Amino acid sequence: MKHRPQSSRLRDALGSLSARLLLAFLLPTLLFLSLAGASVYALARASLEDELGASLSALAAATASQVSGERMLTIEPGDDVSGTRTWRNLLRLLDGVRTASGVRRVYAVDTRGRVRADAGGNLPVGTEVPDLARDRLELTRVLAGKRAASQVLFTGSDGLLYKTGYAPVVQDGQVVGAIGVEGSAAFFGPLRRLWRTFVMASAVALVALAVIALITARGLAGPLRRLMDSALRIGRGDLTTPVPPEPTREIGVLARELEVMRGALESRDRQLKLMLAGVAHEVRNPLGGIALFSGLLQEDLRAGAHADANSHVDRIQREVAYLQRIVEDFLAFAREQPLARAPMEAPDLVSNACELLSAEAQGKGVSLDMTAAPAHLEADGSLLTAALVNLVKNAVQAAPAGSRVHVRGELRDGRYAIDVQDSGPGVPEAERERIFEPFFTTREQGTGLGLPLARKIARAHGGELALRSAPGDTVFTLTLPCPTPASTPRAP
Repeated sequence: MKHRPQSSRLRDALGSLSARLLLAFLLPTLLFLSLAGASVYALARASLEDELGASLSALAAATASQVSGERMLTIEPGDDVSGTRTWRNLLRLLDGVRTASGVRRVYAVDTRGRVRADAGGNLPVGTEVPDLARDRLELTRVLAGKRAASQVLFTGSDGLLYKTGYAPVVQDGQVVGAIGVEGSAAFFGPLRRLWRTFVMASAVALVALAVIALITARGLAGPLRRLMDSALRIGRGDLTTPVPPEPTREIGVLARELEVMRGALESRDRQLKLMLAGVAHEVRNPLGGIALFSGLLQEDLRAGAHADANSHVDRIQREVAYLQRIVEDFLAFAREQPLARAPMEAPDLVSNACELLSAEAQGKGVSLDMTAAPAHLEADGSLLTAALVNLVKNAVQAAPAGSRVHVRGELRDGRYAIDVQDSGPGVPEAERERIFEPFFTTREQGTGLGLPLARKIARAHGGELALRSAPGDTVFTLTLPCPTPASTPRAP
């Protein structure tokens, strides 16, 4: 009997769903708990240190407000030995603060760092405080008239951690000394106990998570296998078979999204076939015309009828131009172009579109009437101009000779709305929704892609293109997001 190598069995175990799910659950969780625990511990320690420093410096300031700087400076070395009245009063004040607040030490020093009274430290008058050498920066701030607290904790003779808060003693607007208050950082004991509790709770959570991962892996294997089969069917091109729903909540969401994706692919495939059929239909007519008139052109050239040949060439060129427009419209509609958004003024958009159509409107005897309220837009100017040109061009072609096409831009309900209005015959009710379908057109030389492309551009900008039509009054409304209105009016 042959035994599989241990390394092979290990690879199989790591390759199994249970092992991978276990690693996927435990490793990030362990990393997160470690980082979170260390971060919370560090933040809690820093916050408690800052709070302790603020409390000690506030206590020092309250004590300094009760100390007479003039009397404090009269205390000289030896006054503590002889027990002068001034020294006893100051020491009694400092000792009362120490007893009431529970701090370890309260002392008063002059600007040279020499002790004038020390409650809890018992340093003789005139002695330099050794701790001040460590807190030189803080003492400099105190002598400048500000509160301060030692930046680092220090270990006392009892092995506990302490922090010192300082406040200036002011006499006649001048700093003549400082009060130092030493307090114990007793919060470290509970903080360490909290850290140990967190570590134990994290270990229990990891064990529980491992059990849950194993149970979840077994519950996921079957539904995931079915989802894998559905994904493989879609990959092979089967877009008609629905993805079966799954009872598990998370996998059910995945199954629904996969079904939505299948439906979207099926719809896109159907739309693509429709577009290809539309292109083939639209291309067939100009190709037929080119073939017909090229044959006539050949016959006329052989017969020497050059006058007729020129007319055939003109017709062939018109068919080629129409064919080129079909291809360009199809590519513009089918291509997914990223928007190149840039700040622009709404009146510039409206005026540019009207200027591009002014010659065609004059040739048909139609007047363009434009008004545009000022507004700032964040948009792709070239794409929006193409969409608006299409709307104005349709209006000019539909308007009777001698009439007006009104192009109005205004702020409406927090958005910028551009109305293109003509007095043509209108759009029949049965065709009002179909005009936005690709390749639907009522003109002989229309590709049926102008309005669908305009709506696509509007929606890509977060806007919409809508129609309101009646005989003699047809309005296409292009709405766009408008962050803020322009502050300076612009003339139309």
